[in-house]
Amino acid sequence: MRIGLLLNVLGTPLDSVVAQARDIAASGLGTAWLPELGAWDALTAAAAIGPQVPGLALGTSVVPTYPRHPLTLAAQALTAQAATGNRFTLGVGVSHRHIIEGQFGHSFDRPARHLREYLSALVPLLRGESVTHEGETLKAVGAVTAPGAEPPALLVGALGPAMLKVAGELADGTVAVWAGRAALADHIVPTITRAAAHAGRPAPRVVVFKAVGVTADPEARRATMAEQFSQVDQIPHYRAVLDRDGSAGPQDTAALGDESTVEQELRELVDAGATEFIASPVGTSEEQARTLALLAELAAS
Repeated sequence: MRIGLLLNVLGTPLDSVVAQARDIAASGLGTAWLPELGAWDALTAAAAIGPQVPGLALGTSVVPTYPRHPLTLAAQALTAQAATGNRFTLGVGVSHRHIIEGQFGHSFDRPARHLREYLSALVPLLRGESVTHEGETLKAVGAVTAPGAEPPALLVGALGPAMLKVAGELADGTVAVWAGRAALADHIVPTITRAAAHAGRPAPRVVVFKAVGVTADPEARRATMAEQFSQVDQIPHYRAVLDRDGSAGPQDTAALGDESTVEQELRELVDAGATEFIASPVGTSEEQARTLALLAELAAS
């Protein structure tokens, strides 16, 4: 079972983020994922961590597309790829209307169209090719030279059918947030897999973000999550995927309980089509330590 951990970056000094990455590598888990949350820049942080933690794969989950032109993002991603020794996965997404319009001032009109145009320019740039792309909303002309940097794997944060179709046709897979077994098995996996097959691409990666906690008090942990993520279920894309699983909120998507319960829930998601996980341990320090030990054991097996 391929499992990586989400790094805690909010209010955390950069050297402490690097220390977290070292701990992840020492635990036996092979991947650390960097969120883009208004804290450290995920791509720059990956480039900083890579040389200091040899062997650890790094990924972004996920970088918003609108604020960065494809030429700029391609240069940043290939720089991170070179700095990590070609162990980098680029995760991108369109983000949400309240962020793109409210914070950045960009139009969020027809985001699936934007994603298709953006990836049509970005994908060849990541391969070192020259592009001349003029779409309805985006123009990209040029190339990025990055000797020694291989094209990084490209994932898209996609939950709805239109986004999953674009991701399947143009990218290597998806990052699914707050998705449970039904959403994966009945919607996300078949939709992106059909799109990839139709485009003649390999079976896509389906990377599932999952809050995980080995705990004797799962209901207390759910209550904490319900308070911490109280705004999530009001975001349309997240509300739609939560509804597919009958989840009231993100707290209902967490894998919580003893070791056997958590393992069973993760294996059910693998059976539903998940190819790997981005785990975010929750609970007390002792519970998180138990969680990390279990995740390392599952990854090794």
